Amino acid sequence: MRIEDTSAAKLPSLGQVSDRIPFGRPTVVGRELEYIAAAIRNGMISGGGPFMKSCEAWLEQALPARRALLTHSCTAALEMAAILSGVGPGDEVIMPSFTFSATATAFVLRGATPVFVDIRADTLNIDETRIEAAITDHTKAIVPVHYAGLACEMDPIVALAADRDLLVIEDAAQAHLSYYKGRPLGTIGQMGCLSFHETKNIISGEGGALIVNDLRFAERAEIVREKGTDRSRFFRGEVDKYTWQDIGSSYCPGEIIAAFLFAQFEHAERICARRRALYDRYRIGLAPLAAAGDIVVPQATGEEANGHIFWLLLADEATRSAMIRHLGAANIHAVFHYVPLHSAPAGLRFGRVAGNGLPVTDSVSQRLLRLPLYLEMTDADVDRVIAAVGGFFGRSL
Repeated sequence: MRIEDTSAAKLPSLGQVSDRIPFGRPTVVGRELEYIAAAIRNGMISGGGPFMKSCEAWLEQALPARRALLTHSCTAALEMAAILSGVGPGDEVIMPSFTFSATATAFVLRGATPVFVDIRADTLNIDETRIEAAITDHTKAIVPVHYAGLACEMDPIVALAADRDLLVIEDAAQAHLSYYKGRPLGTIGQMGCLSFHETKNIISGEGGALIVNDLRFAERAEIVREKGTDRSRFFRGEVDKYTWQDIGSSYCPGEIIAAFLFAQFEHAERICARRRALYDRYRIGLAPLAAAGDIVVPQATGEEANGHIFWLLLADEATRSAMIRHLGAANIHAVFHYVPLHSAPAGLRFGRVAGNGLPVTDSVSQRLLRLPLYLEMTDADVDRVIAAVGGFFGRSL
């Protein structure tokens, strides 16, 4: 089933000029253009306008969340969370190395040290059994990253954090509308960070949100987002003027971004439903290769993840490179993913590895391949990719 654009003025999809299957493609799904025009007519396109407030209200109701603050990126949300956590020089924050740089840089900017823990081979999420050994007297927070929209094992993480008086800050950039035992990801720790970058399920080009689940942080979060001022309280009529109160930065998104995002929110469930269906089609179609030992595919079903990424693991880095070339020759764009942070120049400079190394992280980073997955992808497109992957191994799928 193809989800059609129902807006009055329809934009052509990017790259819709050949039989090439791109890795991803941003899609207009509803009233984005109408709402952008409305934002312009409203005479306010800076941050703090009605569309931003509508997006925050939607998140607070749909997740639900105690407080949602829209930001111009997930990076901004992570930076806000780092400020609110109070970490500084000499403090440590535990996280996986298999993640995007923003997970670490948000805390490095405050002077804290990222402590990298290995991941699980089945979920590619932080190995919850290795976190306790990484805790020191300097540890202030744990940052679980829900890779590919699949939940980390949150119960033991939250219990350990509570026992050691640590904060849990969820990097749920890839996990909007994913769940852990019925609870939306991003709403389980004291704070959660979401992304609406054009590569995610629900998009606004650039965009993010800080989810505040512990209301001790809510008032200061507004101040941090508003350049360190109590401007939000002023607009609500709670103070007669706003002044500089704290550190902060310009983390609000503009109204055009918020207008686009609100139109996407109106179709959020069906967007994720379609992506989950594509994910499951890959998983079922590639199962014979997994059974034969040619590849490893995710164990999670579409019901467990949100259909953000479909990955597979190949035998080694050389096989992955050959697969990328093979798919490219078939006009299919597939890509690998993170260079682990602990092996990157900045990771070597600013972070440290817990224990005796990160063997799963090192192995996965060399073997992982992400297959195309985007909203307008058809079942036939997925079948074509499956056939091409099978063809690499001389198998007909």
